[in-house]
Amino acid sequence: MHLERIFDKFFRITAADRVTGTGLGLSICKGIIEAHGGKLWAENIPDGLAFNFTLPLIWEGVSPPILPMDTETE
Repeated sequence: MHLERIFDKFFRITAADRVTGTGLGLSICKGIIEAHGGKLWAENIPDGLAFNFTLPLIWEGVSPPILPMDTETE
């Protein structure tokens, strides 16, 4: 039921008078991921809710830069 609207601006599942924030966080996250060619979605799982996202390895024909691996251990 709520999954259809969870990424809408200002949407709240809980009562707004008991929760801080503006209700924009998930909408902003979705916008950023989609701006990078990805997809963000939520799904019900037995213990609650899972958020999933994808980002492309190649976007507009260009591969991402290969970053050096951090081999330092703590």
